[in-house]
Amino acid sequence: MSWMTKIPQAARDYLEANRLDEVECMISDLPGIARGKAVPAGKWEKQTQFHLPESIFFQTLTGGWGEAAGDAGFTEPDMILKPDYNTATAAPWAEDGTLQVIHDAFATNGDPIQFSPRNVLKRVVALYEAEGWTPVVAPEMEFFLVAPNTDPAKPIEPMIGRSGRPAAARQAYSMTAVDDYGPVIDDIYEFAEIQGFEIDGITQEGGAGQLEINLNHGDPVELADQVFFFKRLLKEAALKHNCFATFMAKPIEDEPGSAMHIHHSILDQDGNNIFTGPQGGETDAFFQFIGGMQEYLPSVVAIMAPYVNSYRRYVKDHAAPINLEWARDNRTTGLRVPLSDPKARRIENRLAGMDCNPYLCIAASLACGYLGIKNERWADKRFSGDAYEGDGELPQGLFTALDLFDANTEMHEILGPDFARVYSIVKRAEYEEFLQVISPWEREHLLLNV
Repeated sequence: MSWMTKIPQAARDYLEANRLDEVECMISDLPGIARGKAVPAGKWEKQTQFHLPESIFFQTLTGGWGEAAGDAGFTEPDMILKPDYNTATAAPWAEDGTLQVIHDAFATNGDPIQFSPRNVLKRVVALYEAEGWTPVVAPEMEFFLVAPNTDPAKPIEPMIGRSGRPAAARQAYSMTAVDDYGPVIDDIYEFAEIQGFEIDGITQEGGAGQLEINLNHGDPVELADQVFFFKRLLKEAALKHNCFATFMAKPIEDEPGSAMHIHHSILDQDGNNIFTGPQGGETDAFFQFIGGMQEYLPSVVAIMAPYVNSYRRYVKDHAAPINLEWARDNRTTGLRVPLSDPKARRIENRLAGMDCNPYLCIAASLACGYLGIKNERWADKRFSGDAYEGDGELPQGLFTALDLFDANTEMHEILGPDFARVYSIVKRAEYEEFLQVISPWEREHLLLNV
């Protein structure tokens, strides 16, 4: 079994204690859902690749289809999916020994499939590497633990905690609140340890039943893989305790939304942070990275806020940005420079919602900073004060955001023209699906009043 030498130590440790029964061969689609095949262990050990139709990337969140097949028509040709053994990790919630392995997508001629999200991120990272740079990111994952909701017509409610009462709101950083859902958190830690993931910390956020998990900084593709895996881990841990983990950007009315803040830094070939000069000061690259964020982020908000619900998060005084101001140690701005040692200087993008696809979101965020440095876009004057008192600068809905995305052809070249084409088509198809649904608000206020 030569593949055993290629997988991480945590996966090997798991297999020493568990007989391998099944391998889940998976890939992320555009929404970030795991697609793939469950393969018996004996068969998987004999195969080096498998196939799925490229049409999985044309599918909307609801199971509909975007007309993105191109001139060849909707013939659903197969892709070649090859395992990245470095991603092999346990599925500790499974009854039998199960590994999860992320695969990369290739066309039959060997070219990477442009609209595969992991390939989009690899494409952006390669642009950094061509400059002699190593991008470093650290994602922060916010999510809610909520009561089971099997009727979409009913509002989402907080989970019932250990105390027997619903999870309390407005208790940010409360250790008592964290203790209230301690059994879920215990399983989150246990699953993460078995899978070989290191959690930097878990905190209670401001919403009822809202938690944040921070991951250690590292390689963008590896961190996106971890977020991809973590979403499944968190859902499985919650289900064990009769609650749901949700990554909706705004699941509960009048509560804060859930973000995926991304911290960025860049190392040169000697391992030095290019945001910091020899004397510890901020460099041109630092200000240009921020300038690129301010210049280009509006055109990729459609990636960072990919659903109609996402835009409910961008409201004043609810811990989410409304503009692209930047400041030091100021959580009201869209771009924040946290307190740190000069060697650890980094820039935090606070725009993205937790409902994003982690590969696409990190790729888009890095692309903005890359273009800022390459095109020498300088940051605006550092903001002072409460940024919620300023004007909103973000698109107010998905349709507007997609128009901005379509217009920025320079960004398309960075992310991949074929990806940009497919993404826009699929997201517009989703938006059209949404418009077919009549909401309770419409029935309440329009049925008899107009």
